[in-house]
Amino acid sequence: MSDDSNRNTDPAPVPFTRRQFLPLLGATAAAALTPRALFAAPGGQPGRPSAAQARFVYVGTYTAPGVPPGGTHPSTALGIYAFTMNPSDGSLALFQTVPASNPSFLALDPSLSHLYSVNEDDPGNVSAYTINAANGSLAFINSQPAGGSFTTHVSVHPSGQYVMAANYGSGNFPVYPIVAGGALAPMSDLFQSVGNGTGPNPARQEGPHAHQILTDPDATHVFGVDLGADKVDALDLDLATGTFSPGEVPFVPVASGSGPRHMAFHPDRKHAYVLDELVSSITVFNYDPNRGAFIWVQTIPTLPKGFTGNNTTAEIRIHPDGQFLYNTNRGHNSVTMYEIDQDTGKLEVIGWESTRGEWPRGMNIDPSGTFLYAANQNTDSIAVFRIQPSNGKLKFSTLVTTPTPVDVEFGALV
Repeated sequence: MSDDSNRNTDPAPVPFTRRQFLPLLGATAAAALTPRALFAAPGGQPGRPSAAQARFVYVGTYTAPGVPPGGTHPSTALGIYAFTMNPSDGSLALFQTVPASNPSFLALDPSLSHLYSVNEDDPGNVSAYTINAANGSLAFINSQPAGGSFTTHVSVHPSGQYVMAANYGSGNFPVYPIVAGGALAPMSDLFQSVGNGTGPNPARQEGPHAHQILTDPDATHVFGVDLGADKVDALDLDLATGTFSPGEVPFVPVASGSGPRHMAFHPDRKHAYVLDELVSSITVFNYDPNRGAFIWVQTIPTLPKGFTGNNTTAEIRIHPDGQFLYNTNRGHNSVTMYEIDQDTGKLEVIGWESTRGEWPRGMNIDPSGTFLYAANQNTDSIAVFRIQPSNGKLKFSTLVTTPTPVDVEFGALV
C-alpha cells in the first residue's frame, strides 16, 4: 500500500486508481418506495421468496488497462455490464456495455428507474444513470466529485431522496440529494471518519478506510463501515438538509485488527452481521433500532479449520427469508454458508462451496432468493448457484464469462 505522503495531491489528468494504492493481494494468495428496499447489502425483500423471474442484472467492474486491487492480470473490462437473467438456471445474457471508469460498486433506487455507481479512482466520483423501463438499458445523466479517493461503495437512501457513498482512500462518507430526473445534485455533506493511525495491520490500518455505507432496515439510522479504524460509524441523516450527525451511540467497535468491510441487517430488525475482512470472521450483534446501538453476540470464523493459505473476506448477504447467510472468501475462493438461529441470531456453518474461480469479490442473491451470484474477479467469471430452500446449501448451476466482475445488482423484471 502506498503512503499518502508519497502521492502527488495535485489533480491528475488521468485518475489514480486503487489498484495502484492497494497491495496486489491476489498474487500472494495464489485477491415500492419503502425502507425495506435497502437492508444492508440487500439481496431482495424479506419474507418467503417467490419463484425466480426474468429481470435485468447490472454488473460493476474494475476497468482496463490496469490490474485491479488483488488482481493478477490487467483488466479488459470497459464499464458497467447489463444483462438479462434467465429464471430457469440463473444464466445471464449481455445486452449492453456502458463505458465508465472503475464502476466497481452499483446501487439502484427504490423505483428501479435509476442506477448509481462509484468511480473508484483518485479523485473519486459518483455517477447517475437512467434506466430505460422498456429494455433495461442505461443512459448516463451526470457525475459528482466524491470529496475523497477510491470511492468503493454507494447506496441509495430508502426514501429515494439521497445517494450515499464511501471513500476508501480518504476515509469519508459523502451524501448527495437526488433531483429531478434522477440526477445527483452537488454534495450536501461529507462525514469524516477518524482512525487512530496505529491499527494492528499497518498496511491497511494506518488511517480511516471507509468501505460501505447503508441504512438499517427502517431507514432510521445510517452506518458507515470503517476498515481502517475497526469500527462502524453510527450516523443520523437529516432528510430536510441532507446532513449527517453522530448517532446517540456514535460508533460500534469490533475487535482490534479485524478490519470490518461490509455488514448486513437481518430482516427481523434485531440482529446485525459485520464481515471482518482482515481476520476472516463475522461478528454478530443484537441491534437496538431505537438507539442505533449494538451488543456483541458472537464472532465466528469464515474458513474451515486447517486452512493455512492467505485469505480476505469480501461480501456478506442474507437470504431474503432470513434463514441463511453467506460470505465470500478471497484466497480460499469459496462461499461460506450459514444457518441463522431465528431466536439468538447466532450463525452455524453449513459448509463451503467453491466459486469455480479466483478472488470472489462481489456476491448477491436475486430478489426471489433462488440464485446466488459470486463474482470471480481474477478469472473473469460469475458463478451462479441455486439455493436449496430446505437447507441453504448451494448447488452449482452455470458460469457466466464476463471481465473483472465486482458487484452484481438486480433491476426490474423484464
